[in-house]
Amino acid sequence: MAYSNDFLEEIRLACPMESIASNYVNLIRRGRNYVCNCPFHSEKTPSCTIFPDTQSFYCFGCGAGGDVITWIRRIENLEFSDAVKLLAEKSGLEVPNDREADCRARLRTQILAINREAANFYFRNLISGSDKRGLQYLISRKLKPETIRHYGLGYAPDTWTALTDHLLKKGFQEEELIAADVSHRSAKNNLYDTFRCRVIFPIIDTRGTVIGFGGRVLDQSQPKYLNTSKTPVFDKGKNLFSLNFAKDSNSTHMILAEGYMDVIAINQAGFSNVVATLGTAITADQTRKLAQYAKEMIIAYDSDGAGQQATQKAINRFSEVGLPTRILHISNAKDPDEYIKKFGSERFRLLLEQAGDAINFRLDRCEEGLDPETEAGKVQLLKRVVTVLTEIQNPLEREVYLSRTAHKWDIAGDVLRQQVERQLRSQKRVEKVKEWKTVVDHTVRPQPQRSQAQAQPTVREIRAQERILCYLLTNPAESSWAAKQMTASLFPTPLYQKVFTRILQVGDSFTLSSLGNELSDDEMGKINGIQAKQHDIPVTKQEVEECMQVLQRFPKETIESDDDLLSLIREKQTHSE
Repeated sequence: MAYSNDFLEEIRLACPMESIASNYVNLIRRGRNYVCNCPFHSEKTPSCTIFPDTQSFYCFGCGAGGDVITWIRRIENLEFSDAVKLLAEKSGLEVPNDREADCRARLRTQILAINREAANFYFRNLISGSDKRGLQYLISRKLKPETIRHYGLGYAPDTWTALTDHLLKKGFQEEELIAADVSHRSAKNNLYDTFRCRVIFPIIDTRGTVIGFGGRVLDQSQPKYLNTSKTPVFDKGKNLFSLNFAKDSNSTHMILAEGYMDVIAINQAGFSNVVATLGTAITADQTRKLAQYAKEMIIAYDSDGAGQQATQKAINRFSEVGLPTRILHISNAKDPDEYIKKFGSERFRLLLEQAGDAINFRLDRCEEGLDPETEAGKVQLLKRVVTVLTEIQNPLEREVYLSRTAHKWDIAGDVLRQQVERQLRSQKRVEKVKEWKTVVDHTVRPQPQRSQAQAQPTVREIRAQERILCYLLTNPAESSWAAKQMTASLFPTPLYQKVFTRILQVGDSFTLSSLGNELSDDEMGKINGIQAKQHDIPVTKQEVEECMQVLQRFPKETIESDDDLLSLIREKQTHSE
């Protein structure tokens, strides 16, 4: 939808960038700006900057950038118009109508209504339906009536169309039921229920809205667990079971369990700060979301081989976002649910307090499948522990674990320390290469629009374009002056040409928000990066004129070097004197 610039500016004024961002990340004041760990890629140190003066953000690590609408659209996984509506709702503004946007919004609204009605249907069927197998299963798992109500658990009857028929009678349309993934269409074009003869676990987002379902069979049929597929309101890789309860706990740490029943058992035992993924290994999106609510994670996966492998993957994920992790060591029980049933909630509380750190867990696993008594086994063991030790950022902390490891496996401390230092030097070289590649990747490279025989734009022309745009983005009122000096065709880079044209069209009311529905995420990031990277380097009108001369000369003269733009400006200034 093409919103007016006046309305988009209203949104920006009503929703300060720093205020909205603080709902999702921990902001740290740095001078006039704020910094935070970027929510759009995994990192341990802050590389994302919030600029209150321009009401924008930019990540110097991944290149994500834009205004408050871009932020909400990306972090909530919304379309542009839906992000505008969400911000308008937060600020009490009325959104202009648009047919296509209304259709998308109506579908989302209908799916949420379908989910709400389906959850009520499943719950009523569990409590008062004639088939008591679902209720008997939950009772056999020692769940209390108040726990069943707390989670809104339900039961999908062992029929083909019970829920579908119920929802159709409520006035919902067939295509809406399919879009919500509560019904499927058969080869004969008939609808049937997605969940049948399963205990139902409603999946609720942090706003308290039912966005999907998980269902467990009561026999040996497969799959044992079935989740709602991706819909306009649900993505299992971006959500977590019971986060709606865990986020409101007073604890600074959060427990990550393996499945629905573990979470419910732990919650029933008095620990509301527990969540689980939705049938998949934990994702980067999920770890970033957890980092918004917790300062530490305790992984409480099953003690079997699969659980230990999943624990290792989760440790790696949490390490990527800098979230400290401890590991729950469960003995005499296969999972937290069984442990609580056998030993009670107080013993489980002690178990949580005694949870070991993730580094020791990883170091202890280094000898799996090896015989440290053999030379080959000890060499392989040395390689594994060096890999773990080099990932410890704090030198003092690293030395503590190094000494423990050397003593445990009878490895000479000097030899181990030497190998770790060599690995660290190697990693630094690799990081420098990656850093340079990132800089290159985030530099806008113009596509050739002229004959291959002519010179191609170099750093000088790219910088000239960026300085001109930087000036106009900061001073849109000068667009009429700029229009008299040059045309958009002089910009070698198509993206910059598009933005320059748009600035001339809109004039002094231009904002980045007016481009939000026209540019891709990468393009929006690159344009916002122009301002961010040159935020403290003011551009004068005289410099803009010099930059225009650079573009006017291109490609009439052959460019043989990438002389810095400042050298050119100084040269011009010398001649003028």
